[in-house]
Amino acid sequence: MGKKGKKESEVPSKEVFDPLPIESRTPATVVLMLKSLEEEILVKACEALYKFAEKGDENRISLLRLGALPPLSRLITNEDRLVRRYAFMALGTMATNGEVKNALKKLYVIPSIVDKLSPEEETVVLEFATLCLASLSVDFVSKAEIYESKGLPCLIQLLSHPDPDVIKNSLDTLINLVQDHASREAMCELGGIPPLLELLKSDFPVIQHLSLKILQNVNTDDDTRIAFREEQGFEKLMDFLDNKDFKDLHVEALQVVGNCVADRESLQLIHEVGGLTRLMHFVLSPALRDIQSSAVKCIARAALDPENRRILHEHDMEKALVELLSVEGDSVKIAACHAVATMCLHPTSKDTFRDLDAIPAIVPLMSQESLELTQAAVMALSSLTLNDHDTALAVYEAEGDEILVQLLQVNSSSVVSHAAATLANMAEQDLLRGRILAHGALPALAGPLQSADSDILVQATRCLAVLTCDAEARAELHNMGCLPHLVSLLCSHHKDVRSNACWAISVCANCEDNTIEMCKHGALELLHEINSSVCRKNRFSELAEIRLLDSSLPVKYSMMGRLASTEITTDGFYDAGQVRPGHRVLTLKELASEPLNQHRPIFFVNAAAEVQEGPHEERHESPTETSRNSLSFKRGSATPRCLSRGRSKGKKEEEKIKDGEAHSDQHVEKPWVVPYDNKFRSLVAEVTDSILPLNNQKEQYIALARLVSKAMGGTVEMERLYELPWELHHSKVKFNTRSNIVPIGSICKGIYPHRAMLFKCLADRAGLSCTLVRGDYNRAWNEVLLSEGTPLTPGGPRHPCLYIVDLIHQPGNLMRANTPRAIQYQSI
Repeated sequence: MGKKGKKESEVPSKEVFDPLPIESRTPATVVLMLKSLEEEILVKACEALYKFAEKGDENRISLLRLGALPPLSRLITNEDRLVRRYAFMALGTMATNGEVKNALKKLYVIPSIVDKLSPEEETVVLEFATLCLASLSVDFVSKAEIYESKGLPCLIQLLSHPDPDVIKNSLDTLINLVQDHASREAMCELGGIPPLLELLKSDFPVIQHLSLKILQNVNTDDDTRIAFREEQGFEKLMDFLDNKDFKDLHVEALQVVGNCVADRESLQLIHEVGGLTRLMHFVLSPALRDIQSSAVKCIARAALDPENRRILHEHDMEKALVELLSVEGDSVKIAACHAVATMCLHPTSKDTFRDLDAIPAIVPLMSQESLELTQAAVMALSSLTLNDHDTALAVYEAEGDEILVQLLQVNSSSVVSHAAATLANMAEQDLLRGRILAHGALPALAGPLQSADSDILVQATRCLAVLTCDAEARAELHNMGCLPHLVSLLCSHHKDVRSNACWAISVCANCEDNTIEMCKHGALELLHEINSSVCRKNRFSELAEIRLLDSSLPVKYSMMGRLASTEITTDGFYDAGQVRPGHRVLTLKELASEPLNQHRPIFFVNAAAEVQEGPHEERHESPTETSRNSLSFKRGSATPRCLSRGRSKGKKEEEKIKDGEAHSDQHVEKPWVVPYDNKFRSLVAEVTDSILPLNNQKEQYIALARLVSKAMGGTVEMERLYELPWELHHSKVKFNTRSNIVPIGSICKGIYPHRAMLFKCLADRAGLSCTLVRGDYNRAWNEVLLSEGTPLTPGGPRHPCLYIVDLIHQPGNLMRANTPRAIQYQSI
């Protein structure tokens, strides 16, 4: 056999395969086909994915999980027209799913989509490209990306496209974009208003509806309203409203009109072309209640401007609104009440509404089942009664006060706040205030005062301040236990809540029991903190602090470091020292209950045998008036005029205490009383016997100064003041009494603050006027006024001069204020 010869090398064939039909029943395979380089395969794959995605959200999410989004996002820029078309169809359909949309945002695909919004692009691409943008534009970041990618002019241009789907999708996108001010401005600058107005003539209601929605947003800004006016937008809207074929869209059109009439220029122009008369036709037309209520809302919007209110008043708008208060349908009455609330800001409209009997028509609306109608009615009344006593009286005559009190307990912040505001407006009159209180207004306010809603708190505290002008109301408030919460409102971060709370506290402070209760819960300290702040203080906070301080001289002296000559100390007064910032001044009872400590003693005065101690010292009037003492004076308080001030227990009760009748129940705990200071009582008697008979006032001051000096260690030279062992003496007294509170009469060695306090307390009982001033570094002094020198007029009174009383170094020496010697006495 011969050898096998070598096979010649094969030459590659130049023929190619015929096209192969590709079919797949699995989405994963089709998604893999998106990586192909052949246009025909890409077209078929994109078309298959579109049809698959069109069947529902489950399929769209399935394609997302299979990774279809990234290749589809690339294929929308493919050079092949068919590939691009079907890629957009698949992508646009998938983008309607929320999960897909969120994933698509991360692919930065918006610039590529916007790039294909050219009118030369085929309609199908435009339809699904705008569908993508409509889905994506809901997101704030995507809206900004569309705007930065110059998508707005492209979308505006597409509003004139012949295909309704392209227009509809473009409008869907634009309605999201114009939520932002920048896009609204650009919409006008790029000529977006004319095509929107033109689309009002569309045969497709959805396109008309979307166009009106966009116009409504565009007309929320002053600048865009100007552009709208220049395009005769209002006239075209009124033509739209005149077309009965479009009545199902008249509500939306009137909402656009409502924005148009919001500024005076627009309403003036509308008025000049007769548009206001045409608008009034819709207000008075009973055809469709929704349309009528929308027209009334337009009037309410217009009435926000003072000049517009004048124009509407000239058109007898009040009469039309009063008529609407009695029509059928809550929506119209609600809109009418809102319009009344706005219109009554016009000076003469309140009188007009009252003359037209609007009040008897509104009051029954507060009792309707519709909460929204109740809200509107009570809001109208709060506006009508503001600074108008005649209208407030009309509400009372319509028996609206009782309904308003009941509304304070409704679960609606708007109803409660406006009801409280109306009651406050009414309660400014004594007659109405009494009726409102008789209906249980104060108990009804207990809930609103604890609300977390600032609107409710503003009006509730204002209402409380007006109602508690009545003495019985203040007593009722004390019994309700609401005062601690009222005090807590001083910590509110809301300016008006804090201000009204201060107002209410200043009024409540006219009741002694209320004052004591509020001081217990730190009202004075909170008010002092507020008034120390330039930003937070107000006229009511300053007034409230003054009234509370006047009611508690120990606290006032501790916080302010000064008592005026008109502020008269009585039994139970004490010197707690200068209060530290952020701390409350404790009551004498609280100080007495503390364990014995190493701090300075708390000095008090009590010439009465038994004094019940309240949370703080009593309220004081002028020195010529009877002091309303919060401390109960009992047995042993009868002394000449200097001690009779402030007695609150009669002879009959004194006898009961003496006989022990008040203690018949041995199980009742005896209230804490201020310890009796017999030595101070003796000093008061000595003042009465030896100093009061002196005819010359100057001699009385000198004699009193020497008496104080003698009682507290006598004369001490300034250079030897440090040798006086007063601190050791005070510690011994504390130890002997086993208490932190020490009667001032038990102090035999004292310096400036102790002598100044004793001088003030004795002078007050002797009817001598003097101040008590605390300085720095244990300094304190008394100031007195003496009439000396040349008479102011011939034969007239002499000029009064201020003197500082020396109680230590030269007792009885009266030093002219602001002289070197006086200054040396007041400072180290």
